[in-house]
Amino acid sequence: MSWLSLLQILGGLALLVLGGELLVHGASALARKVGISPLVVGLTVVSAATSAPELAVSVGAVLDGQTDLAIGNVVGSNTANVLLIVGVAAVIAPLVVTRQGRRIDVPALVLFSVAALLMSLDGRISTLDGVLLIMALISYTTLIVVKSRRDTAGARERAADDDAEVPPNAWLSAGLILGGVLALVVGSMLLVSGATAVALAFGISGLVVGLTVVAIGTSTPELASAIAAVRRGEVDIAIGNAVGSCLFNIGMVLGLPALLVPGGLAVPAAAIALDLPLMLAAAVTLVPMVFTGYEIARWEGSLLTLLYASYVTYMVLDAAGHDAQQGFSAVMLIFVLPTIAIALLGLVVYELGVRAGRSQVEAEANSYSP
Repeated sequence: MSWLSLLQILGGLALLVLGGELLVHGASALARKVGISPLVVGLTVVSAATSAPELAVSVGAVLDGQTDLAIGNVVGSNTANVLLIVGVAAVIAPLVVTRQGRRIDVPALVLFSVAALLMSLDGRISTLDGVLLIMALISYTTLIVVKSRRDTAGARERAADDDAEVPPNAWLSAGLILGGVLALVVGSMLLVSGATAVALAFGISGLVVGLTVVAIGTSTPELASAIAAVRRGEVDIAIGNAVGSCLFNIGMVLGLPALLVPGGLAVPAAAIALDLPLMLAAAVTLVPMVFTGYEIARWEGSLLTLLYASYVTYMVLDAAGHDAQQGFSAVMLIFVLPTIAIALLGLVVYELGVRAGRSQVEAEANSYSP
């Protein structure tokens, strides 16, 4: 590894920490100023900002003719967003999931993931597919912004009457967001450049680099901002950022490049067979977690992080053609994944039983009340 690559990695990490702090501080202040919930700010402003590296990498890869890198970047980034970023954030502090998150945002993530997989089954994300993905993203964003402004109308009126509770200048918040975005974009680019140079030096394929090195590198803005948000107590921004970034990746980062290439994006067979289904499985894994206790607990965050570590381990072993790859896959498929699935199913059944019991107690109490 050259000294230049090492300096790029270290400099990128430093800028990511700075950018995450600036972005979260500015976003939370802007949310209070304009009367939009921090969750929606995380789903829109923060997610679009932190997904800028993925968009830049995918567009650049497509223009260079490396569509497999573009596909791998989006799929790998989404898998990292759900398993790594949500997992690490939940380990730091349990992530309470709002009613909107349970009823709109997480189901939307599953639907977007299903759509991406179905569109890829013919081996191509067509131009029409790209248009549909972008339109779906615009529709979703419009829905949640309008809903948030309607739900927080009272909060905006209170904010207008009490200047002590809001930032003195919305331009200051916008400046912090812009500064954070610039630091995150430059930092991630430096990190990706240094890490990719090292990975390619070992002969790793473009698809694997996109699914691992580039995906993790371009997801570091989300990770940095999520950690900063949790440390500041802005849990809504943390989970909104992760889910919103996934939606932005599928809608814009996958949709826009499909418009730039005649005939759309060719999807590698390996991505259809493994990586896209894993991306969908990661999104589905969130469903029982957010509906049981209405939060992602620390142990669930640890589970997500462990799953991501297993995914990266498999990719590395497979790329290297290591003898341990087959044994590792067998253990994961036969024991680990079924055990996790049974545990999550058990959580859902337990939660449904608790709610049914609670409803019965309330019904009996009402029947005895005068």
